Amino acid sequence: MRSREVLKLFKTLHRTRQHVFKNDTRALEAARLKINEEFKNNKDETSSEKIAELVKIGSDVEFILRTSVLQGVHVDSNQVLLLPRKELLLDNVPFSDTPKQKS
Repeated sequence: MRSREVLKLFKTLHRTRQHVFKNDTRALEAARLKINEEFKNNKDETSSEKIAELVKIGSDVEFILRTSVLQGVHVDSNQVLLLPRKELLLDNVPFSDTPKQKS
């Protein structure tokens, strides 16, 4: 069961990498190497607790990549064009200095 979970996480991380860093060959390659390196470094781990901890870390990394990483492209020496993915665009909620009182 654990090996199936680990393999699923490995594939999910690579799919997320391809989606998040689309059209950025340097970032795609760096992420590929890092994912492969981390899994290779821990391939001989046998402790269930340690494997569960590593799977949790990998899942957290995948979530952060998917929800927080924003691509930017240099368009001028002082300008960067941000390329947000559709799932990163959220409705703008106005800020309020005074929180609403609960009734």
